[in-house]
Amino acid sequence: GSLADVLQLAVPPRSARAERQESPAPLPPPDRPAPGSWARYEHGPAYLDALASGAAPRAVWNALPGPQWCEELARAVAATLASGRGALVVVPDGRAAARVDAALTGLLGAGRHALLTADAGPEKRYRQWLAVSRGSVRAVVGTRAAMFAPVRDLGLVAIWDDGDDNHSEQHAPQPHAREVLLLRASLDRCAFLLGSRSCTVEAAQLVESGWARPLAAGREQVRAAAPLVRTVGDEDLARDEAARAARLPSLAWQIAREGLKHGPVLVQVPRRGYVPRMACANCRAAARCRHCAGPLQGQDAGVLRCGWCGRDEGSWHCPECGAFRLRAQVVGARRTAEELGRAFPAVPVRTSGREQVLDTVPGTPALVVSTPGAEPVAEGGYAAALLLDGWAMLSRPDLRAAEDALRRWTGAAALVRPQQAGGTVVVVAEPTLRPVQALVRWDPVGHAVRELAERAELGFPPVSRMASVAGLGEAVAEFLGAVGLPADAQVLGPVPVPVTRADGPRRTGGPPPGEHWERALIRVPPGSGSALAAALKSAQAARMARGNGEADRAGRVRVRIDPPDIG
Repeated sequence: GSLADVLQLAVPPRSARAERQESPAPLPPPDRPAPGSWARYEHGPAYLDALASGAAPRAVWNALPGPQWCEELARAVAATLASGRGALVVVPDGRAAARVDAALTGLLGAGRHALLTADAGPEKRYRQWLAVSRGSVRAVVGTRAAMFAPVRDLGLVAIWDDGDDNHSEQHAPQPHAREVLLLRASLDRCAFLLGSRSCTVEAAQLVESGWARPLAAGREQVRAAAPLVRTVGDEDLARDEAARAARLPSLAWQIAREGLKHGPVLVQVPRRGYVPRMACANCRAAARCRHCAGPLQGQDAGVLRCGWCGRDEGSWHCPECGAFRLRAQVVGARRTAEELGRAFPAVPVRTSGREQVLDTVPGTPALVVSTPGAEPVAEGGYAAALLLDGWAMLSRPDLRAAEDALRRWTGAAALVRPQQAGGTVVVVAEPTLRPVQALVRWDPVGHAVRELAERAELGFPPVSRMASVAGLGEAVAEFLGAVGLPADAQVLGPVPVPVTRADGPRRTGGPPPGEHWERALIRVPPGSGSALAAALKSAQAARMARGNGEADRAGRVRVRIDPPDIG
């Protein structure tokens, strides 16, 4: 990326009216806060004391289940402000930002921090940014773009849930909030706090290398705060008549029925919509469109429709065995809500997903069907949670599939009441799998450490540095032949990239519809990342300088350093 690319991400659009307004005078430093719920962690009070004394501690914080994480972040910010320095907190979405904003306002009062999110609107956002730039406000809470906020006398940078995809910017130069904050912590020599209920391999590497210290609670505190986790595997489903007839195993029905006596029950479904995929009920062959071979999907009115060409299918039969009956391969959130509504007719059913994301739900009995990441917070916590179709998340062809599944399960299970209060979680996934065992033991850190060890043996990120080069086959081959790679670089591929459908969603950075792209991965050991980036940038600049308009566009390639998904 260029300097202009970075400035476009760092500086919000200018508002002349906001620029003419004077920012308020800065407030004096607040008093040092009490440890509060940080006392639950072995070194929590000591970390706050170090911040308040002007030190620069660096920690990877494994937060306990429950809603206290936003209050704990607020106390870390307050301790930094008490030392006369500034603080910056980056969260993945507007809902999390609103919770931290409310916690900071309740702890310190209004006027001591700025909220930088796109939901605020251009003028208000620019006015808040000016207040930070002028030194009127010393604390910032915001989403991804806030990673560049010009906080004066920076004393703490913090990021919550660094595994969330929202932290990865899709515009050039495609920075990740975690990496930017790591750079700012090193350059400004300030404190660093990476917090999450789960743990990424990057966070585990920070602790493994000694750059940061672990900040976690003892096993007694974990057992007191976590719910009971029960599993339903393939053998259980095979013996379960109810599961074969209705997708939900008997154990899930029992836990849901018991939980509804005491409060709301959360149901996590890894797909939105109604019935995203259908298959033959007899031989399990995927149901395909007769016109384009696209996948058939069930609609609300019971109509089958192709997911590619949009044609309705009224007389489907299986070309493999001739059967006429269909079954759902994956059932979406709306269909799940419909089924649960029929099973529990006296209980209200709420849905939270892409179309409408709920922030909170009352503590009265209700079924809350949500897609991963859109789970609302229940007053007093959920009585139970059902994590359905675990195989759908674990079987994704991605290096981070297991880590991401555990992160999403942990995020949902953390909203459930502790085991001592009757909170129970049922996960429908094979219990012998490593991420399922980590959820049962509530040990995301141990899972991340083992993942990091395996990646070190295989030479995968984050142990190595990696870049992807994608484009038409001839263009990729020409680029790889011209670039002067470091001597220790290793080229993997190229391999074909899945073709994007004209009527389907296009992934950021993916090929245009209908084009057959290839992708190569270039891997270097630690210490050679800068040399790799410099070589790729020089080769890309040379190709762009030789460009001659529309005819040359087919020869362009897309280069990304440290791609978040490498398959």
